[in-house]
Amino acid sequence: MIKVQQLTKRFAGCVAVDGVSFEVARGEIVGFLGPNGAGKTTTMRILAGYLPATGGSASIAGYDVFHDSIEVRRRIGYLPENVPLYPEMRVDEYLHFRARLKGVHGRNRRKRVDEVKGMCGLGEVGRRIIGQLSKGYRQRVGLAESLVHDPELLILDEPTIGLDPNQIRQVRELIKDLSQRHTVLLSTHILPEVEMTCRRVVIIHRGKVVASDTPENLKRLREGGSDVVAEIRGPAEDVRAKLAALPGVTGVAVTEAAGWCRAVVACEQEAALRPLLFDAVARAGWGLRELRAERKSLEDIFVSLTHADPEGRGA
Repeated sequence: MIKVQQLTKRFAGCVAVDGVSFEVARGEIVGFLGPNGAGKTTTMRILAGYLPATGGSASIAGYDVFHDSIEVRRRIGYLPENVPLYPEMRVDEYLHFRARLKGVHGRNRRKRVDEVKGMCGLGEVGRRIIGQLSKGYRQRVGLAESLVHDPELLILDEPTIGLDPNQIRQVRELIKDLSQRHTVLLSTHILPEVEMTCRRVVIIHRGKVVASDTPENLKRLREGGSDVVAEIRGPAEDVRAKLAALPGVTGVAVTEAAGWCRAVVACEQEAALRPLLFDAVARAGWGLRELRAERKSLEDIFVSLTHADPEGRGA
C-alpha cells in the first residue's frame, strides 16, 4: 500500500528526512514513531501531498506521490497533529462541505456523513458550532473528516491528542475496526497505545529509520539481558552482596522500605537466575514475598534507540 525508498527532505540548514525507506502492506496498522524533531511529521506530510520531497520516491496504492498526486489524495485520509477546522461552521455543515470537496455527492454524501459521525461519536453535536466544541470533540471532527470519503489509507498524526482516557480507548477500538477496510499509518507518543493497536512499528531517529518490526520482535531482539525484581526481608548490605555473587548477575540495586529490601537484579538469563535467587534467600533464612522478571516495554526500546536527540530538527 505504501512504498517509500530513500526519501529525503532538506530545509535550510537542516536535513529533516535522510534516506528513509519502509513499506506498509494493505490492511496493516503501522505505528510510525520517533521523538520530537525526528522527521516523522515531515514524512507524513510528504506522503499526504502537503510537502514536496528533496529526493527519493514514494508511492501509495501504486501511484507516485509526486507525479500522480491527485490519484494519491483520492485514496488517503490525513489527520494532521493540529487539525485545521473552520470554527464558525457547524459540524454537519463542515463534514458535508469537506465531503463535496472530496467528490462524495448526493445520497452517498449524506450516508457517509452519518456513518462517520456515528463512528467518531459525533451524533449529539451535529448542529453545534465547531469553535464551541472542546478540544477532544474537535479532534473527533478532524478524524471524521479524514474518513468521510472512505479512503484506502489513513495517515493519522497524533489522533488521540487532547482526548481523555475513555475517548482514547474509543479511538483505539475505532482504529482497530478501521483496519478491516483501511490501511493505517499512525503516529503517536502514547506508546502503550501502539503496543495495543499496531501490528508493526517503524521508529525514526534523526531523519533515519532505526528499527522496523513487530513490537514483540523488537522487544525480543533488544533485550540483551533482563532484570529480576525481588522483595526480600533481610539486611540490605547482606542481600546486595549475596545476590551480586550469584552466577550471571551483572548488577544489583537495593532499596529499603518498611523492613523489606527491593532488589532489582540485572542478569544475563533471568529464567536461570530465579531458582538460584530463591535458593539463596531460603538458605539465608530471609523472607521472600515477590520474585518476578521485569520485561522491557516498547517505551524502553524506544528510549534506547532514540536517546540524546538534539533539538532544532524538522518534525
